[in-house]
Amino acid sequence: MKLKGYLLGLLSSISYGLIPLFILPLKKVGFSMDTTLFYRFLFSASILGCYLLIKQKSIKVEPKQIGILVLLGLFYGISSDSLFIAYDYLNAGVASTLLFIYPLIVAIIMAIFFKEKLTFASILAIVFTLVGVVLLSIKNGEFNLNLIGLSIVFLSALGYALYIVTVNKSNVKNLNGMVLTFYSFLITSIYYGTKLIIGKGNFAIPSLETGINIGIFALVTTVISSLALVYAIKYIGSTPTSILGAFEPVVAVSISVLLFGEYFSMNLAFGILLIIFGVMLNIISDAYTSKKAQIL
Repeated sequence: MKLKGYLLGLLSSISYGLIPLFILPLKKVGFSMDTTLFYRFLFSASILGCYLLIKQKSIKVEPKQIGILVLLGLFYGISSDSLFIAYDYLNAGVASTLLFIYPLIVAIIMAIFFKEKLTFASILAIVFTLVGVVLLSIKNGEFNLNLIGLSIVFLSALGYALYIVTVNKSNVKNLNGMVLTFYSFLITSIYYGTKLIIGKGNFAIPSLETGINIGIFALVTTVISSLALVYAIKYIGSTPTSILGAFEPVVAVSISVLLFGEYFSMNLAFGILLIIFGVMLNIISDAYTSKKAQIL
């Protein structure tokens, strides 16, 4: 069962890391990202909704949970929105790696607003991550920090961190994981649909090929990734699953460089490794602290 859990955790991180494989071709032909993401989350909510229906799982929620679910959908939407906008300013692999700092942002939010102790390992992890960001900003021997791209991808990581903190500290914490994910996808699709209506965007999909691309994009990077994540956590726990998440930026960088010829250097490699190491250090330290607290 543990082997199955590790394989599912690996599948989750790899499938999520495949985002550039679907997004970059759509961006190159100028297809609307709002339309893409609207259908991505609508298809994902539909597939997950059918799965819950087949499994006869109740999707009923309490009225007091609706506001929180809407907020979670907004955080998820803002996070996705910002990541794909950041692709216009940063290498897709770099943007995906910087998104991976969200566990550190969670640790900082919990320390500032919920008075949880920021451990030495967490502080060290933040230092490693900052050094990694600096290395990512060095190109051809020159410091070339794209502040706009960095700010946008930070907003993406912040949105996802707020999603996690809200789930952890709100009245939806005890909801079935799949039901919670279903509502997150559904409300996020409404978020993008509203954006399209306000901005007079086009809901039309121009070709069958584009429609298939969006459908596979939704299935692979959203549905499969999310379901694999839920079951991986069930079989092996949150910490090993989070550590396996380090493959997400590795896959994203590999696709960006090998398939789309994006810039790569030793500085980039070391920067990515430092960020991944920093995040993993924080995850392992957090797990150790929690286990020690339970023993005491």
